[in-house]
Amino acid sequence: MILVDDRTEEQKKTHPIIVLGTDSFMSGWGEAEGGPSYAGWATEEGTINACESWVRQRGDMQRVRIVAGDYKPPSGAGHCHIYVWSPK
Repeated sequence: MILVDDRTEEQKKTHPIIVLGTDSFMSGWGEAEGGPSYAGWATEEGTINACESWVRQRGDMQRVRIVAGDYKPPSGAGHCHIYVWSPK
């Protein structure tokens, strides 16, 4: 599985929690051909609830869950992209 993590080394310390979902739109094609596509938003401890709410409101995210910042996606085909989330 391809893993892309946009966090800097410092952000991995300040944004250690990931709100992760299975992307129903991108799974199965593109860089996720033959496997699932996961999208995650790394956030700070104090903004977990706001981030989770934002992710759950997206129409393309299924199976939303909270994982540790050292998340390792499963092996095999697929794609996982971790973005940095901050409240607007």
